[in-house]
Amino acid sequence: MTSETDFFTADDGTPLTLIRVRATEKPAKGPVLLVHGAGVRAEIFRPPVERTLVDDLVENGYDVWLLNWRASIDLDPVPWTLDDAAANDHPAAVRHVDEQTGATSIKAIVHCQGSTSFCMSAVAGLIPEVDTIVSNAVSLHPVIPAFARFKIGAMRPVMQQLTAYLNPAWGDGPDSAFSRVTRGVVMATHRECDNPVCRMVSFTYGSGRPALWSHENLNDATHDWIRGEFARVPMSFFAQMGACVKAGQLVSMSKRPGILPTFADAAPRTDARFALVTGADNRCFLPESQERTFSFLQKHRPGVDSLHVIPGYGHLDIFLGKDAARDVFPLIRAELDRPLQPGPPRHRADSSTGATRRRGPRSKP
Repeated sequence: MTSETDFFTADDGTPLTLIRVRATEKPAKGPVLLVHGAGVRAEIFRPPVERTLVDDLVENGYDVWLLNWRASIDLDPVPWTLDDAAANDHPAAVRHVDEQTGATSIKAIVHCQGSTSFCMSAVAGLIPEVDTIVSNAVSLHPVIPAFARFKIGAMRPVMQQLTAYLNPAWGDGPDSAFSRVTRGVVMATHRECDNPVCRMVSFTYGSGRPALWSHENLNDATHDWIRGEFARVPMSFFAQMGACVKAGQLVSMSKRPGILPTFADAAPRTDARFALVTGADNRCFLPESQERTFSFLQKHRPGVDSLHVIPGYGHLDIFLGKDAARDVFPLIRAELDRPLQPGPPRHRADSSTGATRRRGPRSKP
């Protein structure tokens, strides 16, 4: 198995990277793009477990591409919104993979805010090259626990006056008076484990002890490894997510061409098939998030998309869990391998005019 890094830029000039992982022999299947969530990086899909999702995909013939979009902690930190990624990062990444591989279609596995922003691109018609999207945790309808609603609705506006970002890495290294006070409060109220970054993650995202996984699903090496896998997330993101939660669907924070003001008020401008996945115990985005998106898709194109609520899993342990290779990865792979139904010609929305440009017909894998 080999890895190589491609450097490219988003459509607004922001530097991004793609990590290509392949077997030594030529992949038997086409490219699949993996997109991480907020405040982590592409390596989140390669935890210290016996078999990662990347291993599983490569060994089953896929040409795997891991995207570091502007929310990645491997890139220089910038303030960002989901609009920035949807309009600039994901279309550029998909085009880059398309150009490098010559593939007629691309599949994607997207997680959390990588999922929301990628789904924004898809339903706006900006990434017609993508024919299958496996979306974990949340897609178009963010529904969060009551305490998380309180944090993002009442606490976030106050905190935004005091800091430009939140950072779970403050658990190991607070860098300001505000971060030291925040860490102190979290350490006093979150006593679920002896990993201070894990405890800060639970404060930053969702609601629970812990919020993003069940400790029972993580091996000791992974629980320690996460200390280096979380960093800053700008308050500009939390402001947008607060607006989305209030609206009951994804909403944009800008009026840029190509980006819709809302994303679940009309039929999606894509013929990509969605496989919606979530853990039944998800305390970051409740399973109702994916259930609402599934109902929305069923309304507009019944029988095309799928929904999987996986018992015993939460948010990120879908990928990090020590038994995920047995419990989750076969399901993801089956969705990627599922034959596509013949569809009409695809169109790409022109981000500068809002018009559409015809693409060739979608081919079966």
